[in-house]
Amino acid sequence: MRHKRLAKKFGRSPEHRAQLMRMLCAALITHDRIETTLKKAKQARKDAEKLVTLARKGTLAARRLVAARLRSPEAVKRLFDTVVPALAGRNGGYTRITKLGFRRGDATEMCVLEWVDKAPAEAPAETPAAE
Repeated sequence: MRHKRLAKKFGRSPEHRAQLMRMLCAALITHDRIETTLKKAKQARKDAEKLVTLARKGTLAARRLVAARLRSPEAVKRLFDTVVPALAGRNGGYTRITKLGFRRGDATEMCVLEWVDKAPAEAPAETPAAE
């Protein structure tokens, strides 16, 4: 029974699953938005928000803990220098999941995971007609 087991397994070994979440979080930090499956996005959201909460402390110990979890120096630097200052006024809820529909190959629900300080992707604005 899976009582109180919150993490999804994704059909992977624990090491592979941890690396997958690490990679998704690093990609979110580096690129500000990622397109992935809904289940992976929901798990990556939990991990990314915990990293932001930890990084908001701004201490050397927090930086080392984030670096140990991400294992990407570029992502750690961008998290502390760019992402955390942009989210400084928020007490939580740093990410947004926008559903995109179903993937054609296997009908898996796809979504975009992005930071809330960025505007959601919209269709290009139409130019007004000449009068």
